[in-house]
Amino acid sequence: MIVRKETPSDIEAITQVTISAFKTLPISNHTEQFIIQALRNSGALTLSLVAEQDDQVVGHVAFSPVTLSDGSEGWYGLGPVSVVPSHQKQGIGTSLINEGLSLLKEMGGQGCALVGDPNYYQRFGFRNVPELIYEGVPPEFFLVLPFTKKVPQGIVVFHESFWAHG
Repeated sequence: MIVRKETPSDIEAITQVTISAFKTLPISNHTEQFIIQALRNSGALTLSLVAEQDDQVVGHVAFSPVTLSDGSEGWYGLGPVSVVPSHQKQGIGTSLINEGLSLLKEMGGQGCALVGDPNYYQRFGFRNVPELIYEGVPPEFFLVLPFTKKVPQGIVVFHESFWAHG
């Protein structure tokens, strides 16, 4: 398996991977493929990585800028992250996330935020930080990973593309 940046020829495969990964998840609104496309169309898809196995895209992760109410810059949102069901539980998502976080740090990123299962994302160092709030989501599911010792304070807002639905 290789992890690499998306190319234009990957876009349809990314859409299909995303649809299949979220198809049976009850917590999903099944709009993840629209979110990725809206991020891409608006120029807010900072980092888009694919996992390729046997010349097929089997996983994808997106990173996009987030806004912090205290004016802190260099923070990104992680998600959606998708792995086709037949390839889940094989470390593909972990590889995509680790590579993405590494690249964000290399780009001078200050931290990363997400909404997700703490039991999964804590392995990467994500945690709930009371100083940062994402309104409308229970705090235990809003997790951040500061890349430096300085943790901003305030409200985090994901890119408007996260409300795309078609």
